[in-house]
Amino acid sequence: MHAENDRDSVSTALTARIGEAIDAAGGWLPFGAFMAMALYEPGLGYYASGRVVVGRMPEGGSDFVTAPELSPLFARALAAQVGEALAVSGSDEVFEFGAGSGALAAGLLDALGPQVRRYSIVELSAPLRERQREATRGHAGVVRWLDALPERMRGVVVGNEVLDAMPVDLLHFDGRAWCERGVVRGQDERAFAFVDLPTTLVPPHAETLPAGTTTETHAQAEAFVATLAERMEKGAAFFLDYGFPESEYYHPQRSGGTLMCHRAHRADTDPLADVGQKDITAHVDFTGIALAAQDAGFDVAGYASQASFLLDCGLGELMAAAPLRQRVDAAKLVHEHEMGELFKAIAFTKGLPDYAPRGFSSGDRRHRL
Repeated sequence: MHAENDRDSVSTALTARIGEAIDAAGGWLPFGAFMAMALYEPGLGYYASGRVVVGRMPEGGSDFVTAPELSPLFARALAAQVGEALAVSGSDEVFEFGAGSGALAAGLLDALGPQVRRYSIVELSAPLRERQREATRGHAGVVRWLDALPERMRGVVVGNEVLDAMPVDLLHFDGRAWCERGVVRGQDERAFAFVDLPTTLVPPHAETLPAGTTTETHAQAEAFVATLAERMEKGAAFFLDYGFPESEYYHPQRSGGTLMCHRAHRADTDPLADVGQKDITAHVDFTGIALAAQDAGFDVAGYASQASFLLDCGLGELMAAAPLRQRVDAAKLVHEHEMGELFKAIAFTKGLPDYAPRGFSSGDRRHRL
């Protein structure tokens, strides 16, 4: 009961803070700014308020599960790719973004052993840092936490379900022109409401999208990978997330966009309700991410379904040697109707012109980006 009351009080304080931001912005706040506050406002946002967030079952207070919590074989398979990239690049540091519960960090460190001299986690949330510290306590001398991207990087970057949690801009086509969707103070019992204003922003394939379309663009995620490319001196980066190439993302049949919320392992489509008490996410436009990375100096070294990537990294062999329960869990990582097809892996490299990562040896789809 106390935990529920605490969450309600945090949500009330966050709602007030966002209301103040709306007033300061003249009464209308771009959705991307609203989403950033809802998720990351210090001490109040969804990821910054100490919530459990990630876990296998809602009974523990979690809202969703990610691959590292679903199966330890995910980290072991990814470790084969990370270890190869460390060796090829002659480096011994791993950087992780969006480390969540710390399960992936712990699994990678257990599997890679002395190959990793330093494991740097970029994490702003103090509660999540504590959870990660507990998960990686067996590697205390190796792990460090950073508040921001280092100015210079050499090594291997990993990010599982991090790009989807970056704030997006919302666009709506009324049949005549594109508008940007923003947030205003609501009326009656609703704290917030949507209002559309004219904009010069236009999504890819705009000419094919029907009247009534609402969709997202991903300026923040694209800026993130561009900055990563600029600061990486030599190394590789691997991101796994759910999403599509541009031609599928901005398809006329996906006219409602991909914005989704998650709470207690259930999904809904109303980001303006229960602010701070649930995750807000959007699928990744992998074409936009790839182009931003390439324009900033990365080579796009691979793009594949998660199933293909993990199997090329040896997941099949790991499953064959695992107990039945682990095999059942790991199968969800690769089954097409689970995570295998919707989730993709994308790889970027810098200073490694001839490197072909093993995770894309049989299912590379760069031609579809």
